[in-house]
Amino acid sequence: MRVLVHDLTGVGMMQERVRGRLVPEVFRDLASVEALWRSVESDPAALSTPYQRFDWVSAFVSAKLGCTPEEQDASLRVIVLRDPGGRPRVILPLQVARERGVRVARVIGCKHANYHMPMFASREAASMRDEDLVELLRRVGREAGIDVYLLGHQPRFWDGAANPLSLHAAPAVSDAYGLILGPDAETTAKRVFSADARKKMRSKEKKLIEAFGPVEYRVASNADEVRTYLSAFFAQKASRFAAMNIADPYADEGIRRFIATGACRQDDPNEVRGAAIEVAALVACNTGQVFATFAGAVSETRYSGMMTSFDQTPTVGRSSPGDILLHHLIRDQTERGRRSFDLGVGEARYKANICDETIQLGEVTIAVTLRGHLFAIPAMAATRLKRRIKRSQRLARLAKAVRKALHRPPRHGSAAGEANP
Repeated sequence: MRVLVHDLTGVGMMQERVRGRLVPEVFRDLASVEALWRSVESDPAALSTPYQRFDWVSAFVSAKLGCTPEEQDASLRVIVLRDPGGRPRVILPLQVARERGVRVARVIGCKHANYHMPMFASREAASMRDEDLVELLRRVGREAGIDVYLLGHQPRFWDGAANPLSLHAAPAVSDAYGLILGPDAETTAKRVFSADARKKMRSKEKKLIEAFGPVEYRVASNADEVRTYLSAFFAQKASRFAAMNIADPYADEGIRRFIATGACRQDDPNEVRGAAIEVAALVACNTGQVFATFAGAVSETRYSGMMTSFDQTPTVGRSSPGDILLHHLIRDQTERGRRSFDLGVGEARYKANICDETIQLGEVTIAVTLRGHLFAIPAMAATRLKRRIKRSQRLARLAKAVRKALHRPPRHGSAAGEANP
C-alpha cells in the first residue's frame, strides 16, 4: 500500500480506490487541506468536537508550531482518509515531536483540547471497524516517519455515536462532564440548578452589586474585549498558581497568542462572531473590573469549557463570582441555540454539582515501530498509575503530600543553625 504524502505519485492511491478501500493522504501544511477540511466541517452530518475545527487547530499551529512552511513541515501531519470515490471520510490533525529519540504523534493542541477524536464526515464514516482504522494509521505512520501515536482523551461516544478509536482504549486518567441544554433558558436553569442553589446565587450576586455597583455578564464582542478579558484571566491564573506554588502554563507567550487568535475570526482579526474560542466575563459596569472569566471551544451546537478564572481577593471571592458567571453562561448558551455544554476533563466540585452526563474517555496507543512500542510501555503504565491514584482517596492524599514536599520553597536563615518557622 502506498500513502500519498503530496510529494509522492498518486499510483498507490488509484490502486487502493480500485480495491474499494479507504485511501490515506498526509498533508504537511494547513493551506493545502483547508478547503477540504472546511467542507467536511460545515456539513451538518459531520461528527466532530469543537477542538477539530479548522480555525481552532490553525490558531494553535500558527502560535505554537511555527508560521513558516519549513516549521510546519517538521511537525505537522494532517491525515485524511478518502473513500473509493475520493470523498474525505476521516480527518485527524497531528503534531509530531521527537521525544527521547522517538517520533511521537499527538493530536494538535493536545494539552489544551479536551477531546482528541478524529473528525468523521458522518455517522456512517464513524461506523468503520476499529481494526481497519488502526491498521490504516499504522501504515500511514510508516510512510510519515511516526514511531507511535499517543491519542489521549478519546470519547467513547460522541453525540450518541461510537468512536471507533476508543473501542480498545485504556481508561483515561479522568473523564469529562457535561449536560444537554434544554429548549429554553429557564427550563434548563431549573433542571441544572436547584431552587436553593439559584436563591444562593441571587443573594451572592446582590452582595457583589452592593460592594461594586451594577454587574453584567458579557461575551467578548470585539478584539479589544477579548484582550481585556484574557488579560484578567492571565493575571487571575498567575495569582492562583503562584499561591499553589505551581508553574503557570499560561505564562507561555505562544499559548497566550493561541487563545487570543482562536477567539477572533481568522479572516477578520477584529471580528469574534464565528470564532473557534468564545470568551465570557462577569464585569463591573462602572469600573470595568473583571470578576471572573470563562472561555470555551465552540461549534454551532456545543460549548466546551477550556478554562476559567476568578478574582480571589476576599471582597470579591466571598461572592463566588465564578459560580455566578457559570449560571449566566449556561442560560446564555441555551438562549443562543446550542444543544450541548461541557466543562471539560477532570474532577471538580462545581462540575459534579451541575453536570448530568459523564463523557467517558479512553487513551489510545498505536505503536508503529519497535522503538514506538518500547516508548509506549512506560507511558501506558503512567496512565494506569495516575488513574489509580485519582480513584483512591488514600493514594490521592499521599500523592498530594509528596507534591507539596517536592515543591516546598527552600528555607533561608540569616546565620548557620538559626531556627526557621
